[in-house]
Amino acid sequence: MLKNDAAPPSSVDQLAPDGHPFEMTELRNKSGMSVTLMDWGATWLSAILPLKEGEKRELLLGCQTPADYLHQAAYLGATVGRYANRIANAQITVEGETLQLIPNQGPNQLHGGPEGFHARRWQKVKQDEKQVIYQLHSPDGDQGFPGNLAAEVKYLLTEDNRLEIHYQAQVDKTCPVNLTNHAYFNLDGEGRDVRAHRLQLFADRYLPVDSDGIPTGGLANVEKTGMDFRQPKTLARDFLQDRCQQRVKGYDHAYLLHRTCGATESPAAHLWSSDNRVQMSVYTTAPALQLYSGNFLGGTPSRNGGTYASYTGVALESEFLPDSPNHPEWPQPDCWLKPGKTYRATTVYQFIAL
Repeated sequence: MLKNDAAPPSSVDQLAPDGHPFEMTELRNKSGMSVTLMDWGATWLSAILPLKEGEKRELLLGCQTPADYLHQAAYLGATVGRYANRIANAQITVEGETLQLIPNQGPNQLHGGPEGFHARRWQKVKQDEKQVIYQLHSPDGDQGFPGNLAAEVKYLLTEDNRLEIHYQAQVDKTCPVNLTNHAYFNLDGEGRDVRAHRLQLFADRYLPVDSDGIPTGGLANVEKTGMDFRQPKTLARDFLQDRCQQRVKGYDHAYLLHRTCGATESPAAHLWSSDNRVQMSVYTTAPALQLYSGNFLGGTPSRNGGTYASYTGVALESEFLPDSPNHPEWPQPDCWLKPGKTYRATTVYQFIAL
């Protein structure tokens, strides 16, 4: 079953910045799971899972109204690009020429710039009972990036409660491309401290960062540090143990995944609710996952009309390592997309009622 509505707005507040109403799409499967999406930012708004005892639980952080998404800086559920995460000094070098991107976090660029893909209306080009496909055109010079870019994201809900997110992009000039979804999960439901969740990450190395989230050097081994999630543990267990965590008030670090990880073959991560009633498994073709423990969520508009506190949602963002355009030496695939080639990436979130 698919529900699609764009209700006529009753006030200017319900219009998007382009003057048109937001358009929502709801996907449902036979298991009773529902996923809600929005064309503005190609945003993932909601994920409701039936539990074993019959009640349903919202697993995603979100706002009360579509317009509230315009008044938050957490990128809740948004598709972010052209380049997710941070680019140091908002600069890239293309074929010997240094290009200045538009900065939006001090001197650096975060998640594609102030008017990145999260802040655009994507065009819905296809939908059926299982999926919705959005497309976006990004013109040459957009946020400082070179070339015209055509992007596509497909959300597909399966009968076994997987939300598959498939990305594609093409360019007419060489450009770094790194698309992801910035969903925040709380498998316990609304408002609880997410640090009680258990997490397992299939990664031996992570990228240390400074207080601005910019990499300070090369990859570091997780062994004998609080960054080690190779065995399941709560986020709280080693919270702020490391200087690297203290700089950013918690976890906000990219992990280079095991090479055995794949979109459907091997998991990149598992996350469990504190009451052990919900498990989420993540699969991705991306080389890295950014673990963000919601360190600066405080004040973000919430689904119940109030605001979220910090540490009430955790993000697991599939991506290239941050600042990769400036670090070709890192052991991962090339983040540069060339004309005539197609960027493809897939990330799957599977939800299991235990």
